[in-house]
Amino acid sequence: MIRVARLLAVGLTVTTAVALTACSRPDSDDAGAAATAAPADKKLSIGFFGFAKANSFAQATWAGVQEYAGANNAEATFLDSNFDGPTQVNQLQDAVTSKRYDIVIVQANDGTAMVNPIKQAVAAGITVVVEFTPVGGKYDTAAPQVPGTINIIDPPTVNGEGLAKMGLDACKTVVDSGCKVAYLQGFANYPLDTARTDAAVNALKAGGAAEVISNFVGGYTPDSGRAAMQNLLQAHPDVNVVIGSSQALQGATPLAAGKKITFVGNGNSTQAYDFVNKGTWYATYALPEKGQGAKAAELGIKKARGETVPESSVACEVLTDYNCLGTKEALTGKTADYSD
Repeated sequence: MIRVARLLAVGLTVTTAVALTACSRPDSDDAGAAATAAPADKKLSIGFFGFAKANSFAQATWAGVQEYAGANNAEATFLDSNFDGPTQVNQLQDAVTSKRYDIVIVQANDGTAMVNPIKQAVAAGITVVVEFTPVGGKYDTAAPQVPGTINIIDPPTVNGEGLAKMGLDACKTVVDSGCKVAYLQGFANYPLDTARTDAAVNALKAGGAAEVISNFVGGYTPDSGRAAMQNLLQAHPDVNVVIGSSQALQGATPLAAGKKITFVGNGNSTQAYDFVNKGTWYATYALPEKGQGAKAAELGIKKARGETVPESSVACEVLTDYNCLGTKEALTGKTADYSD
């Protein structure tokens, strides 16, 4: 979507669950088994605290959670905060008080605000999996920022740097020199988006982009992307490459007809794959979000049943063999796992 995208901008290939132990960060310790392991025949309850039910990226995560839970003696519930940080905090606090769930999977709208309720959940003996978005004040790491949690993360700065790399490569396909790149932010003043935007802009400048434009908010819908693109083209009609959420770029792309502009998306939707495969976009940041949801459920269930699992994994390293850099070549033979 994100994704968030992303956000984000941010969606992905159906990927079977893979073992994380060999792929976890080398400086990560294993997360210990739950204090009281659940017996194998107990049906476990999972609370999925996703971005929003209306968000296609979160729905892809949810599909993976549900699928794995259903096949492994667990049932899952989606708690919809509709992209609202305080609502999500209250939902988790209520769940801790009621002891409704054995496992919670958290896709945090506000990673800083969720620190205390997640600490409360861990202290209450609930297995906590932090999925996609870091929980804590650092957006450049997948390492646990709340002790006792399991983390399978796409660090926003890693996402931003990946988008910048593909953006610089895209420049070479449309202009010989003096490439002008626009980065459409997701949400304005949103911590995750701010970290991703800063990382992307810095990497684009360091990589030699002649000019980087980052003052337009593309959001996460075709309508918001179309509006941002209209404003962008009025101010910078000579832009060469536009980077943004896959949803926003769906609205922006038709406005580039007849112009020498290419795009880099942030998301793994069927629409994003289609644009890349047709050559309309140069690439998209393709994190298999359904696979990540399934992996989050797998880690949570295993830990709740007393198994030792990695406490920290970078999603793109674990779930793809192309570090989420979804060029046409990288996506050949792969299938997206959600639609915007």
